[in-house]
Amino acid sequence: MPIKPLHSDLITNRTKTIQYAIRDVVVTAKRLEASGQQITYLNIGDPIVYDFETPSFLVDAFCAAAKEGHNGYSASAGIPTFRKAVVKKEKRINQVTIHESDVIATAGISEGIQMVMAALVHPGSEVLVPGPTYPPYLAFVRFFDGTALTYRCIEEEGWRPDPDDIRAQITDKTAAIVLINPNNPTGSVYSEKTIKTFVNIAGEYGLPLISDEVYDRLIYDQTPKSTAALAKDVPVIGFNGLSKVYLVPGWRIGYMYFHHQNHEFAELKEHILKQARIRICTNAPAQYASAVALQESDAYLKPVLARLRERRDLVSKRLNEIQGISTSKPEGAFYIFPKINLNNRWTNDETFVMELLHKTGVLVVHGSGFDPNHGANHFRLVFLAPPPILNSALDALQHFMEKGS
Repeated sequence: MPIKPLHSDLITNRTKTIQYAIRDVVVTAKRLEASGQQITYLNIGDPIVYDFETPSFLVDAFCAAAKEGHNGYSASAGIPTFRKAVVKKEKRINQVTIHESDVIATAGISEGIQMVMAALVHPGSEVLVPGPTYPPYLAFVRFFDGTALTYRCIEEEGWRPDPDDIRAQITDKTAAIVLINPNNPTGSVYSEKTIKTFVNIAGEYGLPLISDEVYDRLIYDQTPKSTAALAKDVPVIGFNGLSKVYLVPGWRIGYMYFHHQNHEFAELKEHILKQARIRICTNAPAQYASAVALQESDAYLKPVLARLRERRDLVSKRLNEIQGISTSKPEGAFYIFPKINLNNRWTNDETFVMELLHKTGVLVVHGSGFDPNHGANHFRLVFLAPPPILNSALDALQHFMEKGS
């Protein structure tokens, strides 16, 4: 007997509500592409799509690891070589002191987010995240029957978080506070004063502080400040990884670490390790190669930053010259988050993005996909493409704004 299609009522609500705007918009783009329309993809932060290449020493290290037979399962928390390299890198780059036992290898930062939220979020729990924010923070909190509350980031002040809004939203249901620095999607970089404000609030209310720093070395005009380095006796869960800085997004190698003074995270860490064990392990050859990356010379990074700075300056200048669009200049990462004057022409930012895609072939991501409140009436554009491609896309955008076609 053939199996009948499952009725909608049998599908869980947790999966029905999953949204990931960054890739959800690709579904429409691929359909248009299949019909013959040329698409310029400025939606996903993948440096390899355009003219950035993984450093050769990293490729060699990956191949060597595979040839040397490191192709079996690894320890669930990560191979010791990788975890030790993380400890040294965090000390050298971010002035963070942690122990190898406090490091867990993850399949990118997204898996780390999932694991932490699975351990912290009960039905009815609330997690404070930036508004706007990286979408998995919204999705995974919701997935585990919690509520992600976005705190205001002030656009007119370079998307600086509003501490008064953070405090106003803390209740006995609050499970954690999240900061993303440098921020995705806005490209803002938080000052030492701002980070210390987060630390003080978390310490005052006895809340776990989660600090996502995957873009920690993609900063243009200032010295990066790590939350854990400034936290003193306030416990911090750090997220980081290889995808962006080391130009290996497809390797899916990230890590989390627990920075604590009195083993405040001991039980939490054990329950996250249980999740690590049930998912077996992360990519073993990539971990060996990543250990090399974290200890090797970073000479490759200077020209990468120079190219990104040029492209950042290009898009921020040109976007501000387009009538109906305004933006602040990002200080880190490779995203820009312009504001749109909808002017009664579009119902919302998602309608704007879809019409832009259909009429010009330029694909960006609607701002409400990063937060329906503080992200509305914006869009995120990735400026990884070479200047000729960016200029062509911006020409199309300008014509679209002026002519509507």
